[in-house]
Amino acid sequence: MNEGEISNAAIHRLIQKAGAARIGDDAIEELRTILEELAIKIGRESWELSTHAGRKTVKADDVKLASKRILKEF
Repeated sequence: MNEGEISNAAIHRLIQKAGAARIGDDAIEELRTILEELAIKIGRESWELSTHAGRKTVKADDVKLASKRILKEF
């Protein structure tokens, strides 16, 4: 199994919090892949927003705005 930036255990706990009693390894891997791709897209957009504002530091407001923009596409 391929270990990404987010651990299998963390993904497993998230799915359990959603109510699942049993979770397949393939489901954990798929959700991790999706979440990591989404995080990278939001991170890139956040960085672009901070750069456009003339800052080197990405702030929470950048992440909030970026997530709204990216999640509209989803």
